[in-house]
Amino acid sequence: MGLLMSQDDFARALREAGARAGVPNDASKRLVQRWEAGVITTPRPAYARALEAATGLPISSLGFSVAVPQARISDDGQGGHDVEATEPAGPVPNSGPAARTAPAGNYSGVWLSRYQYFSSGRGDMFTGLHYVVVLQHGDRITVRSLPRSSDSPLTMDLTVDGNVITGTWVEQTAPEGYYRGARYHGAIQLLAEPTGRRLAGKWVGFGKEMDVNTGPWELIFQDASTNKATLAKYDRRPEPD
Repeated sequence: MGLLMSQDDFARALREAGARAGVPNDASKRLVQRWEAGVITTPRPAYARALEAATGLPISSLGFSVAVPQARISDDGQGGHDVEATEPAGPVPNSGPAARTAPAGNYSGVWLSRYQYFSSGRGDMFTGLHYVVVLQHGDRITVRSLPRSSDSPLTMDLTVDGNVITGTWVEQTAPEGYYRGARYHGAIQLLAEPTGRRLAGKWVGFGKEMDVNTGPWELIFQDASTNKATLAKYDRRPEPD
């Protein structure tokens, strides 16, 4: 409902997300109905990744269980299996005080995104700020801005190779803003600091006059938790420097 999609539309979005990630799935309207009815409480990993990519939210915030103490395996009707719970799931990981420490080797969590760009029309430098949810599965990372952190939604699709993170970004500017709802996109490369709490690098993209621009971009770690309370805490505009 939040995405204004029918069950068929949502299933199609999941298949497209899987195809983009190189992990195809066979999501169908029937499967979506079984999730919504609570028949399946823990989707297979391929579906979990597609759900997170399509919605921009962690699987634990979508009404699914992360861990099931006792479960039975059920044919999902899509050539694979999902898990049907036989008793309530245990606590969701990354939900306690210790979650505020960045997990080693995984960048999932809430980060502050900050980039700078030069506006030729205004003749000055500007800073774009977003609180973003970072979700990592293996060497693939998705980044989605929290809705109230900016009028211009931001997304990234990244790949990790050691301490080098490379990928693409897309920003849909605000309809009432200076750029009148224009959609901008480009490439980005970041280097992870040894602490894992800051990713810094540069973006490249085109400008209003179809020239290629570049500038600094950094992600600053805020919280490793992605539970509903944490997302609600950061679903606001970041304070400017």
